[in-house]
Amino acid sequence: MKLEFFIALRYLFSKHKLNFITIISYLSLSGIMIGTAALILVLAVFNGFGSLVTSYLINFDPHLRIDAVTKTGIANWKFVDSILQANKELNFTPFVNGKVLVNQGNIIQVVNLKGINDSAINQVYGINKSIVLGEANFNDHNLPGCIIGVMLADKLHSMVGDTISITSPSNIEKSILSMAMPKSQRVVVQGIYSSNNNEYDGKFIFISLKTAQKIFTYHEEVQGFEIKLPNIDLTNETQDNLMKILGADYSVSTWYDFHKELFSVMQIERWVAYILLSLIIAVAVFNILGSLTMSVIEKKRDIGVLLSMGVEQKSITRIFMLQGLLVGVIGTLSGFILGMAVYIIHMNYNIYPLDPLLYRINALPMQLKISDFITVGFASIGLSFVAAIYPAKMAAKLDPVESIKWE
Repeated sequence: MKLEFFIALRYLFSKHKLNFITIISYLSLSGIMIGTAALILVLAVFNGFGSLVTSYLINFDPHLRIDAVTKTGIANWKFVDSILQANKELNFTPFVNGKVLVNQGNIIQVVNLKGINDSAINQVYGINKSIVLGEANFNDHNLPGCIIGVMLADKLHSMVGDTISITSPSNIEKSILSMAMPKSQRVVVQGIYSSNNNEYDGKFIFISLKTAQKIFTYHEEVQGFEIKLPNIDLTNETQDNLMKILGADYSVSTWYDFHKELFSVMQIERWVAYILLSLIIAVAVFNILGSLTMSVIEKKRDIGVLLSMGVEQKSITRIFMLQGLLVGVIGTLSGFILGMAVYIIHMNYNIYPLDPLLYRINALPMQLKISDFITVGFASIGLSFVAAIYPAKMAAKLDPVESIKWE
């Protein structure tokens, strides 16, 4: 094996003159390097945007949600509460959620109202980190308090301390049947948050669980529980455990299930970009095929001499396989270095700035992952290896007598 490797290195690097085959070999190596670097950088951008979108989406979303799918489940919510209480690492809250009409003066908006425990403001949703005005609590001396998004506050022309009215669909239905004005619950805006998620900022109001139960006429019942785990990586494992314990009366959803369509589209885009940019490497691989084929023709005499000296055909095959593999390995490693260099320069000097007023970030997000290096390296080196098979087999089949006959 040492002999084959030594000869492959000689054929690849010990060129006494710059000829056409040498140029094609260097073009092959450069193509693999550029293609590998491009793939690494594009995947880093996808990783960056994916992490950014995920952080925005799960900013207020729980890691797990337990919903009662039967009336029995709603009535037996204390059973779920006791199970969750037994796990001290979980932060959770029962919740009541639904559409309501909110009006401030002459302005009316249809929004989602979510009733939660006071402790869940920080422990489950982390609303306190996103408060821009006021406080993250439901306490008020006279009326119940609420917390609303900055976009909804703008639509309602509301500020901290303003009173808004909330009307549930059930109250509207009763008022129509009785030909009377629907009953509304007045609440005070205690805090205004900005979550970087338009759905929450423009369509959600958080309120205490008891007040929400009163508005939706749930009495002491709840719709389900929302849970925040100490580590998001434990989501699927915890989901499986809860589904086994709770049975068919409840469904358990993860943060991924809430936005499954969006994450699926992002994953498809990632794979499409990977496949398309792999074509750059594929073009370079065709150059390897061409350069090795011409190298076999150029080294026909050398191959004949080696075969006549007793070198086996398998060794001849290995020489040219190693030559193609070396081009792939060197090109891939050079691409990794180039990609990491561009990544470091961008992270330090922001070579692609963005307008934070439009994109909420001031630079193109990038994140490198070891898995991307493995995937890209496997593709580029694997294609280089495949490209070397035909020229290597062609070299091994040469007749030593014909190869040195006219030399």
